[in-house]
Amino acid sequence: MDAIIQFLADLFGAPLATFLGSMIPLIELKGSIMFGRSEQVGLNFFEAFGISFLGSTLVFFILFFLLVPVLNLLKKWKFFAKIALGVEDYISEKAQKQIDKQGKNSTLSATKIKTWAVFLFVAIPLPMTGVWMGTGLAVFMNLRFKEAVFPVVIGNFIAGLIISLLAELFLPYVDYILYALFALAAVFLVVFLVKIVKRGMRKQG
Repeated sequence: MDAIIQFLADLFGAPLATFLGSMIPLIELKGSIMFGRSEQVGLNFFEAFGISFLGSTLVFFILFFLLVPVLNLLKKWKFFAKIALGVEDYISEKAQKQIDKQGKNSTLSATKIKTWAVFLFVAIPLPMTGVWMGTGLAVFMNLRFKEAVFPVVIGNFIAGLIISLLAELFLPYVDYILYALFALAAVFLVVFLVKIVKRGMRKQG
C-alpha cells in the first residue's frame, strides 16, 4: 500500500492526486484528506483539507445535473439496466428514510425537512455519507439546485473539518487509518454492487 500511495503521489503530484482522489466514490473527502496527510504525500492541514473539499464539492455540481440523465441512458442497455434500476431504488429508499427520520415530530416545511436531512447526512462523516450519496438523495428528494447546493456544500465542509481534525489528532497513525479506509471502501463497494444488482433484478421483475 505504501508503494501505491507513493506511486500516485509521484505520478500526479501530491495536490492533484489528492484532488482526484476526493472525486472518487467511497474515497471522497474522507479518504483524500487522509491520503494527503499520509507520510508519503505530506500535505499540511490546510492543503489536504482545502484540496479535498474543492475536489469533492465539484462532484456535486456535475452529479446534480447528470445523475438522472445518465441513469436513464443506462436503462436503455440491457447489460446496465439492472444496475441503473438498482441505484434508483436504493437512493429513493435512502432518501425516504432520511425524510421520515428528520420529519418525525417536526414542524418544518417539507422542503426544509429535506434540506436538513441532506445536510446532516453529508456532514456526519460515515461510510457512504459523502457528496456522491448526498447529492443523489437531494436529486431523488426533488430538491432544486438552489435548495440542495448549500446543504451539500456546507455539510461537506463540516465533514472535512471533522476528518481533518481527527487526522491532525492521530497524525502518527494516519497511514494505518488510510489503509483501513481503503479496505472498508473495497468491502462497501462489493456490498453496494450486490445490493443494487439484486434490487435491479427485482425492479425488472
